[in-house]
Amino acid sequence: MQTFEHGAVVWDVACPQRPSRVAGLTMAGFRIRELDALRMVPHPAVTLLLEFGPASPVLDGGPGRQQRGSIVAGPGLGSGGAVRARGENVECVQVRLSPVIARAILGTSPADLDGAVVSLGDLWGREASRIREQLGEISSWQDRFALTDALLARRHEARPPVDPEVAWAWHRIVVSRGLIRVDGLAAEVGWSRKRLWSLFRSQLGLPPKRAVKLVRFDHAAHRLVAGEGAAEVAADSGYADQSHLHRDVKAFTGATPATMAGEPFLAVDDIAWPHRGGSGDSAEVDGRRRSRFPHSSVTKPTAPHP
Repeated sequence: MQTFEHGAVVWDVACPQRPSRVAGLTMAGFRIRELDALRMVPHPAVTLLLEFGPASPVLDGGPGRQQRGSIVAGPGLGSGGAVRARGENVECVQVRLSPVIARAILGTSPADLDGAVVSLGDLWGREASRIREQLGEISSWQDRFALTDALLARRHEARPPVDPEVAWAWHRIVVSRGLIRVDGLAAEVGWSRKRLWSLFRSQLGLPPKRAVKLVRFDHAAHRLVAGEGAAEVAADSGYADQSHLHRDVKAFTGATPATMAGEPFLAVDDIAWPHRGGSGDSAEVDGRRRSRFPHSSVTKPTAPHP
């Protein structure tokens, strides 16, 4: 376990020693003595928070929109800076799920979350309580990761995947870091624009254009956290200019680029998510699916201005 220090923030962070058996799934463990109004910054993944500590964390999304304990949230959790996390003596396993695998694991489409934070108990019933008990009885973080991975792998194997054309479109967006013309995606998979847009939204939880903006923002946000200048980041990340980047950051976080660059939720990623997975970049497209779209490329995507 490593210690993350960022200003007054001090967290203990653990990472799995082995990758998940499910492509598109990443995890990190956290032990936090004081979690004080942490701004949740949007990320292109479904978030699954499994808490098991002596006190339950609270996610506050405004009046009447508060969740305590283990939760599930769709891609873009925290848009507009509306969601804050707080609590004391928090212990949890945070899981990032590619939207491509989230439906099978959750048992419901991310679209059904409708951008909200949902209690895991409401979604999984008694199974959520059993998971909390099991994680609390284990003393080793690696054993907690193994338990979580086994559970989620079983759920993933028990349900059908999303349509391969939808998965392909998501991969194209992710590997291009949001630098792709969404109008070309339907042509690549051989579907009508209307059909792809409808199934992409219903199966992954957000429309393609929103997915492009979120993936592009995530890439730019981490470059800002790394200390790069806003003008350089804007130019290299597909924004028309620095003002365009500023507007996107404001829309996603409710903060300016300078303020967002200091957010612990992003700064901890170098320790908690060293390979920056969970948005779908590690999900696989097998040879059969590659052959269906011979004029497309996962490894060398086109990257025009969106």
